[in-house]
Order: sequence, then C-alpha cells, then structure tokens
Amino acid sequence: MNREEYVRQLLGEDDPVLLNIRRRIAAAKMPEISVEPEWGRWLTMLVRMVGAESVLEIGALGGYSGVCLARGLGASGRLISLEIDARFAEFARESMKLAGLDHLVEYRVGDAMDTLPQLAREGQQFDVVFIDADKGHYPDYLEWAIELSHAGSVIVADNAMLRDRVLNPDDQRRSTVAMRKFNEMMMRDPRLEGLVIPFHDGFAVACVK
Repeated sequence: MNREEYVRQLLGEDDPVLLNIRRRIAAAKMPEISVEPEWGRWLTMLVRMVGAESVLEIGALGGYSGVCLARGLGASGRLISLEIDARFAEFARESMKLAGLDHLVEYRVGDAMDTLPQLAREGQQFDVVFIDADKGHYPDYLEWAIELSHAGSVIVADNAMLRDRVLNPDDQRRSTVAMRKFNEMMMRDPRLEGLVIPFHDGFAVACVK
C-alpha cells in the first residue's frame, strides 16, 4: 500500500452524490479525469476555511469538482464555472441539481480565454479560483486568476505534476512546458505565496499577497 492508497482507505468514497457523478461520467463516456476524492474533500474544506463567498472554476467537466467547491459555500455564496464544451456544462449543471446546489452556480460556456477577460470587464473578484482545464493555457489562466483576485484570495490547480512529465527535461511538449512555467509562477511570482504539493498528480496552491 502506498501513501495515496492509505489516504484513500481512510477517506473511502461512500458519498452517494459524488459516486453517482463518477458513474454518470463513465456511462456518458466522458473523460474520467475528475479530481481524486481526497482532493475533492480538500476543495470543500478550503472554500469553507477561507470563508469564500465567490468561487471561480476554470473547467467544469462533469461537475464533480464543482459540487465539491459549492459544498463549501454558504447560503449566499456563488460559483461561476467556465466550460468550453456546452455538453459538459449541461452535464455539470445536472450534477449540481442532483446535489441540490444548482442555485449557487452559474455556468458560462465558451473558451476561457474569452470568458476570463469578460469577467474582468464586469469587475468580478473571487475569493477562491480553481484551475483544471487545458494545460497549455495554465500560465494564462493564472495571470487572469490573479487579475480576478484580491489580497488573500486562494488559487489552486490540479495536475501540477502532469503525470511526472514536468520532471523530464527532454519533454518539450506545449502542455509540459506550460505546466513547468505555471509551477514556477506559483512558487516564485512575487504576487503570490505558493506551493506545489506532489501528491497524486500534484496540486498547486497559492495565496495572493
């Protein structure tokens, strides 16, 4: 048993809503790349610990992480979730309904590189930003996340290790190069205080100064 298996054993996944979302995603033949159950719990805890009233999710997929984020919100909280695929956004909306949280979420369909500037034009600011979308745009997403944040906001992202591809200097694929840059920004950007956590496929977290 490795460390991940030990933690998974402690946690289990007997949450019927989240189990149902995973089963629906598999049945719909959608990519089965939702966050791990322990990261899902951590997202809920993070939103709650921060006392977040506004959360931005970049990449909705089937709604698993969205449900986890929304569970941490209070009754007056809001989640804006960006998704490029209209079918995925509708699927995620249904997941939110099944979780009884659809009143807290707004889905915006389209390329996040178009939607993020629109959020800025609207004057939107977020207490928590979660990034889990096209890896090649992670550095761009991070710049917009900082733009849409305030001092004390928390930015988190999945897949920071990119299946350990970031460790191989010979891997010069666009997504790998972008993820290396993203990780460096999270750890070294003077606007942030951040850390890359090498658990599972890696989780990056930073607080905006």
